This record gives sequence, structure tokens and C-alpha cells, in this order.
Amino acid sequence: MGLFGNNQKKIIEDLHRKNEDHCKEISMEIDELLHELKSDYDENQEVVNEFTSFVNELKTKLSPEDAKRLIDFSSRLSKIKRCARKGVEAMRELARDQRKLTSETRMEYEEYFYMK
Repeated sequence: MGLFGNNQKKIIEDLHRKNEDHCKEISMEIDELLHELKSDYDENQEVVNEFTSFVNELKTKLSPEDAKRLIDFSSRLSKIKRCARKGVEAMRELARDQRKLTSETRMEYEEYFYMK
């Protein structure tokens, strides 16, 4: 006689199926969000460089105080760009970790079913 009865085995199989479905859903959502985030980032990644060039052209035509304010604003935009890049990288890592976890969980269930 095995470690678990047929009823318990069926419950574990159902949990496995539900767990796999949830993992697939989460992975799809993460991949969709990553794609959207990366597309938006790629589309707008040159804006800061263009703005910095514009600031450099404009600062000679402004008063020193206004030029300083514009340069400060430009540097804050650069920080926002770094945050956006880090967000894309974090989402990419999250997607990778989710795929890895899903794969590991699937292998653990398969090991259990083969050990029965």
C-alpha cells in the first residue's frame, strides 16, 4: 500500500493542476506587463537625451538663475530615467524568477508522482 490513499492522491493532483494554472496566469500577466513597460521605456528612452541637448542650447539664452533651474530639472529627469530602467530590469528579473519557480514546482510534483 502506498503512502497516500487514492482520495489523497486525487486531492494532490487537483492542487498540482490548480497551482500550475495559477503559475501560468501569473507568468502571462508578468510577461504582458514587462512587454508594456519595456515598450514604453524603449519608446521614451531618448527623451532625456533630447531634452538635455535642448537645455544646453537654451541655457546660453537664459538668465543664470533660469539656466540653473533648467539644468536642475534636467538632472531630475535623468534620475527618473534611471528609475524607469531599474523598473524594467526588476520586472525582467521577476519574470525570470516566476518562470524558474514554476518550473521547480512542476518538477517537485513530478518527482512526487514518480515516487509513488
